[in-house]
Amino acid sequence: MPADMTPGARRARAFGFALLAVLPLLSACASVIPDTGGSRPAGAAPTPAPRPTTAPRPYQPRPSERPGAAARPIPATPRAPLPAAAVPAGATTAAASGVIAGPDFATLGVTAQQASAALAAFRISCPSVQRRADTSGLTQNADWAESCNAAKNWKDSDASAFFTRYFATVQVGAGTAFVTGYYEPEIAASRTKRAGYDVPIYRRPADLVEVDLGQFADDLKGRKIRGRADGPNFVRYYDRAAIEGGALDGRGLELAYAADAAEFFFLQVQGSGRLRLPDGGIMRIGYDSQNGRDYVGIGKLLLDRGELQRGQASMQGILDYLRADPVRGAAVMNENPSWVFFRELTGAGPLGALGVPVTGRASVAADPKYVPLGAPVFLSLDRAEPNGLWIAQDTGGAIKGANRFDSFWGAGDDARAIAGGMSGRGSALLLLPRASIARLIPAP
Repeated sequence: MPADMTPGARRARAFGFALLAVLPLLSACASVIPDTGGSRPAGAAPTPAPRPTTAPRPYQPRPSERPGAAARPIPATPRAPLPAAAVPAGATTAAASGVIAGPDFATLGVTAQQASAALAAFRISCPSVQRRADTSGLTQNADWAESCNAAKNWKDSDASAFFTRYFATVQVGAGTAFVTGYYEPEIAASRTKRAGYDVPIYRRPADLVEVDLGQFADDLKGRKIRGRADGPNFVRYYDRAAIEGGALDGRGLELAYAADAAEFFFLQVQGSGRLRLPDGGIMRIGYDSQNGRDYVGIGKLLLDRGELQRGQASMQGILDYLRADPVRGAAVMNENPSWVFFRELTGAGPLGALGVPVTGRASVAADPKYVPLGAPVFLSLDRAEPNGLWIAQDTGGAIKGANRFDSFWGAGDDARAIAGGMSGRGSALLLLPRASIARLIPAP
């Protein structure tokens, strides 16, 4: 944020004081967004939305990614969670939920390839890890110094020995894990509007304001809202239907134009992606902000209505549904009021919540209240593909609570197939620096 007081900042200050009068209402407002610090869309758990009563303008289906089914799961037998005491009522962090010592890392069966990829991801996370405040209550910045210093010159080929030496495992709470997947999509788009490319991809509007409610009341620390100034009032920002209806037209916010509205919808869900331009070039875009509206998962919505059956609610199945009837598809997409704004990425990417690039098959998104970002995570699930060692480098709006993870699979057809239908259940362990372990679990 610029240090100078811009006109937008002056407006924000003017209506900021007015928030004091409505804080009791805001504390329960549906547009309150968690302070995840993440790079992917945030939103609260949705309640089923009613059926639309009016049909928005249809879109022209122009699929730009090759069709393909979700990958068939490879079954596996997960490790059982360790016996643990009941999580205290009202616990909202890992420390409050309780941690118990886990098995030695060497007994987990992590392959040399998995350990090497995890070490490379851990290494680039270290600068952020050592200065970031850990909201899980498990680690302190100084705890990471020894392992981060060692990681600089440690051979990737001997990565298993690195994790064995500098880390020990713990289980948070019950240890029961649920894992989904995400990837970096690639869709057809143009930097300028032209025939076949007419779905606007917007950059962040100047009138979208984020307010930290913790500045006004201690019991609202960590809670934020997004909205805009409307005269002397602070109001909710435009929802998806309003934006699709032209609320942002004529403001010069178009970063690019996508060919297919349904594929762009899923790129918004992923939070970053690649735009394949008409001349064959690639433009990378990443999450810049969100409109403050709750995320509604349309797959669950369609399942609850009986319009999709179990096994059809993968990304691929939902895309087929949206394209089969463009009027119906546009209406269903508008039932998710969340809208994501993007910026062009010119360096390595996509970037995770730590501000460093995430790595396919090595990075996971997690809830930072339960997992210190940068920490290694061991997953043992009923689906074999995600089993092994990962590094928590990202966050996500739907990734909330202990032992809830979203695995990142990179880009390309394989990543799309695996992530599109990923759903695994089993157990999870965190790897923490030994200094953290000594403080959390005193030696007997």
